Amino acid sequence: MEVNLAKTAGFCFGVRRAVDKVYEEAGKEQVYTYGPIIHNSEVVSDLEQRGVKVLRSRKELEQISEGTVIIRSHGVAKDIYELIRQKGLHLVDATCPFVLKIHRIVEKASAEGKQILIIGSSEHPEVEGIRGWCSGEVHVISDAEGLSGVELGDKPACVVSQTTFNYNKFQDIVEIIKEKSYHIEVCNTICNATEERQLEAKSIAHDVDAMIVIGDRQSSNSQKLYEISKKECGNTFFVQTLKDLDLKLFESTGKVGITAGASTPEKIIKEVHASMTEKSFEQLLEESLVTIRNGEVVEGTVIDVKPDEIILNIGYKADGILTRSEYSNDAANLDLTTIAKVGDTMETKVLKVNDGEGQVLLTYKRLAAEKGNKRLEEAYENKEVLKAPVAQVLDGGLSVIIDEARVFIPASLVSDSYERDLKKYDGQEIEFVISEFNPRKRRVIGDRKQLLVAAKKEKQKELFAKIEPGMKIDGVVKNVTDFGAFIDLGGADGLLHISEMSWGRVENPKKVFSIGDKVTVLIKDIQGEKIALSLKFPEENPWLKAEEKYKVGNVVDGKVARMTDFGAFVELESGIDALLHVSQIAKEHIDKPSDVLSVGQEITAKVVDFKKDEKKISLSMKALLNDNAEDAE
Repeated sequence: MEVNLAKTAGFCFGVRRAVDKVYEEAGKEQVYTYGPIIHNSEVVSDLEQRGVKVLRSRKELEQISEGTVIIRSHGVAKDIYELIRQKGLHLVDATCPFVLKIHRIVEKASAEGKQILIIGSSEHPEVEGIRGWCSGEVHVISDAEGLSGVELGDKPACVVSQTTFNYNKFQDIVEIIKEKSYHIEVCNTICNATEERQLEAKSIAHDVDAMIVIGDRQSSNSQKLYEISKKECGNTFFVQTLKDLDLKLFESTGKVGITAGASTPEKIIKEVHASMTEKSFEQLLEESLVTIRNGEVVEGTVIDVKPDEIILNIGYKADGILTRSEYSNDAANLDLTTIAKVGDTMETKVLKVNDGEGQVLLTYKRLAAEKGNKRLEEAYENKEVLKAPVAQVLDGGLSVIIDEARVFIPASLVSDSYERDLKKYDGQEIEFVISEFNPRKRRVIGDRKQLLVAAKKEKQKELFAKIEPGMKIDGVVKNVTDFGAFIDLGGADGLLHISEMSWGRVENPKKVFSIGDKVTVLIKDIQGEKIALSLKFPEENPWLKAEEKYKVGNVVDGKVARMTDFGAFVELESGIDALLHVSQIAKEHIDKPSDVLSVGQEITAKVVDFKKDEKKISLSMKALLNDNAEDAE
């Protein structure tokens, strides 16, 4: 008997990720999954034995008060997330990134006023979760006949699909909708892994005499595989485990195909495969190790380590060689004896079956990069904030590495302001999000700017909530111009105008302040997001005591600050200037003040007029001369 096992059979990325998360959490504290983690009773039963309980409804969730709740790969409605947070439970979100993408699509489309058309099974938990992210009109159909009860009309509609839906059926339904000229936006949200699995099942079923589909009866994607295989091969069997398989039915069968749903454990697949080929697990394992191909992932045992290479026994007729350059992108000076020892097991990828000397050339960094890309894709889908040290400063930006996968952060997205020199970031650990993910074009773009902008807005919001005019606040000089200084108040910048820097005159702000100076300022006014600052503190106003110090008849000293044709302005103290009229400078006639006075000259004069309300003081040197003459007489 010839047996053809589908390469895509078994756990998909989303399911494996969800199951791994549950096994990681099991035993830490009371752990719950909202609904069975996957549609496979064998796995669910094993987890229950490890203390993991299944919450089968919102009501059951409402009754628990502590513990960890894990969202399964199918996802849940928006209100379930809110309930978990309200109850203060620890949330672990194992929703498949492809399902999360659908949630964002329908949430955005609903907000735009579009009606949502979901192609899938209305009773499937994934579809129920998708509905929970829609805020408007929603229709769910599972076949073309279901369109007869849907009136989309002229209102715009957004079409999405359950990730495990039959790809061909989806295309047929979309064609019918388009023929009716509905104003629609179609989003093919069928998972790539699902599509590949279905196409492979169809291809295998077409060429065999009998087909076996392994999966749980509750698994939607397993049922789809059965439907597809049944159309191609009438002799198709749907089994959950080896116990459901009658081997006598295949005694005279020439070719048998085997595939399995995305929630079928590898152990069950191997059991069925082994029974059909009449080989033990050890033989199957030996076979898989004897034949290897370029690009295949293999596990090996370290049998020797040198500073520049690791030698592994991979169960092949030749050993595997992992060189320093294929271990890591940043391994120029790395001594491999410090990271591996004889007896360690390592998972690597076959780069070349024969390197020219009969040995198998392996790579660790490329396998890690593939895993890293999956990690980045997940972060991109979930808008997760990542943290990593800057590996390299380039001309146009920064390069960081996440699990051997490179991310490029353009200079324009490094900071919320222009950065002339990026060298200061070399080796520095920074946070960022993935704003663009296209591994096929090797284009993975990171964005640090949006995090800084968001943090700044949050600080700005907090600042404006606590400040008001008349309040004193500490700040740091951020920039100095000819007309003033910008002060960072810890969330927003305020302008300290040159006219508000002193009660006296300031000729040049750059002679008073330097960038980085700490200063306490007064909030003079707030207009929207503009904050006007001042250093003219009311209690320091020199005019408060001026009436007593500069009353008429007092003799005062001052310095000539500036001159005009009609007189000179004399600074008595910072913030108080007095006018010395040209006629009051001397007994004799003077054409203009500059003939006898100069800026900066110290003079003594008599106060001859004081107007408090107008803040005007008049001086006279001539009156003082007359007084001296009378005294002399």
